[in-house]
Amino acid sequence: MAAAQGRFSDGADGVNTAETASVPSAFRQAVDALQSARLRPEMEIDPTKPPKRLAPYAYALEAAVVEEDNDLADGRLVLLHDPAGQDAWHGSFRLVTLVRAELEPEMAVDPLLPEVCWSWLTGALQGRGLPFTDASGTVTRAGSHYFGGLAERRPATQIEIRASWTPREGTNGVPDTAAHLAAWCDLLCQIAGLPPAGPVDTGVVSLPQRRGPQAP
Repeated sequence: MAAAQGRFSDGADGVNTAETASVPSAFRQAVDALQSARLRPEMEIDPTKPPKRLAPYAYALEAAVVEEDNDLADGRLVLLHDPAGQDAWHGSFRLVTLVRAELEPEMAVDPLLPEVCWSWLTGALQGRGLPFTDASGTVTRAGSHYFGGLAERRPATQIEIRASWTPREGTNGVPDTAAHLAAWCDLLCQIAGLPPAGPVDTGVVSLPQRRGPQAP
């Protein structure tokens, strides 16, 4: 990932807008806030091509948590905006995410793992005092076993969180997207097994993660 660490790199390729309409001021302000956010030094973030059919306006980014040249977790965050609102959102903005990381094999058998991982998402938002509604999503764990030429690799288990939520809009009609981005980065760092960077307390416990590369 080619972005400078610890900040969101600018790039028009992360924006999808309706071709026949000018960009609404609220959406532009929300995107500007994302692009100006200062983040943890372990984060590498780049704009990426957003989806075209979920909303008239969209902005997307992809990120990785990197420590000692190892990618510990990665994800994608999409900001959607429909000036007319959508019934399922109960608002005019929506945030959609995919987050994934590898876990130590013994952690994957924990029957409470899905509930814990979901609490990481809601806890990251609540830990920063962010108002949000209509959160929904899935937590999936998948195991891989290697054979043949890959038989020397130890089994791997990946956890994946797919989720969306509606950020509450401020008095200016724009949600605090920079703070939501910071909370999302908190989630990525937590699923990567990193300790909290500051005083934010999500009230949930991190599980140990695989920190080193797998054998070839």
